[in-house]
Amino acid sequence: MRKAVLVTGASSGVGLALCKRLLEEDHELHLCLACRNRSKAEAVRAALLASHPLAEVSIVQVDVSDLQSVFRASRELKQRFQRLDYVYLNAGIMPNPQLNIKALFSGLFSRKVIHMFSTAEGLLTQEDQITADGLQEVFETNVFGHFILIQELAPLLCHSDSPSQLIWTSSRNARKSNFCLEDIQHSRGQEPYSSSKYAVDLLSVAVNRNFNSRGLYSSVVCPGTMVTNMTCGILPPFVWTLLMPIIWLLRFFANAFTLTPYNGTEALVWLFHQKPESLNPLTKYLSATTGFGSNYVMTQKMDLDEDTAEKFYQNLLELEKHVRATIQKRNHQS
Repeated sequence: MRKAVLVTGASSGVGLALCKRLLEEDHELHLCLACRNRSKAEAVRAALLASHPLAEVSIVQVDVSDLQSVFRASRELKQRFQRLDYVYLNAGIMPNPQLNIKALFSGLFSRKVIHMFSTAEGLLTQEDQITADGLQEVFETNVFGHFILIQELAPLLCHSDSPSQLIWTSSRNARKSNFCLEDIQHSRGQEPYSSSKYAVDLLSVAVNRNFNSRGLYSSVVCPGTMVTNMTCGILPPFVWTLLMPIIWLLRFFANAFTLTPYNGTEALVWLFHQKPESLNPLTKYLSATTGFGSNYVMTQKMDLDEDTAEKFYQNLLELEKHVRATIQKRNHQS
């Protein structure tokens, strides 16, 4: 029986590279591309089938920053599938990233230069906005839309006979100092991306606590520092050209510089082969690349506690009740 894999954000970057690598690992997968742009997804599907004709590749159109879209896609998936073996929760945004030039130059001449480049700690701020659902866009896209998707797909994910696995794309940039339980959407801060990735870490731990007994397991991954559509906008192209030799040199001192989406998927592909019940729920799995370009997987203990994770999960459940009621009222009025 074919394994069924759902990948959000599958039309570019890490998501696209992951799809290619998964089919290299198992060319008979049923791979479902969960994408916002259907025309891009169709082009990706055609390319994947051309190179892996024995695979089954389907598409579901979903925008995780639009809850109506998430509910619609969930209904469609429940009609198509009896179960999902893997769900890669990869879609995400970092809107209008702004580089802190002062922090950059002060960091260049400090002992923390490698750490700074590896994690972007203190370097990036973003301008967030409110979605049609009344939520912060980064929070809804990177966290809450995926949370609703999991809630809706629970019948396809929870099976006692064999476990299913959630694999989240998190980040080394997930910082405890940028997250607050009293402001889970980070509406009062300037680093919503970092906050959202720390929220992903918390949510993964909470999912394990609440769903392991039902056969659903969750892990988080950091793909490393890459040049993708998300990161290219941080600096002008000529600056990237100037920085690349320095970044290549830094790879000999820090393994976080995976540089390409292909390299960045190393930990995501590694998890595809693991028994999820054997994994540590408090561990983050990091894609790493040596200075000579060899890929491998590292582990890192997450900087969080299970009580905070559970409180965050309960906050999400309360928010879910609120948004469901709001959507129902809106639909009734229309």
